[in-house]
Amino acid sequence: MKKITKATFKSFVRRNRDNLLISNKSDYSAMDDCVMPCSGKFRVAEKSDRDADCSLGINGIWLVNGSRDWFTAFETEEMIGIEVSNCCGSFTVAIRKEA
Repeated sequence: MKKITKATFKSFVRRNRDNLLISNKSDYSAMDDCVMPCSGKFRVAEKSDRDADCSLGINGIWLVNGSRDWFTAFETEEMIGIEVSNCCGSFTVAIRKEA
């Protein structure tokens, strides 16, 4: 199995930006000052005005500098994508498989 890197992840997001789905399993909460669970439901990825280097311009994505992001392949019968975990939370970006 090919190792998934930050470059692999960025390329996947760029190639599939128009069809991208995102699911946040956990996210950093400034109010609680810790990572809190989220719904985990997939939704259509929306454009973000946050730091493009960390968010890649998409709400729900947040990468950290250095090598503190962990990437894992994600696949179900309906979708294929990449799971990401770091100190700010965990999320999955995916696209629907073609029928």
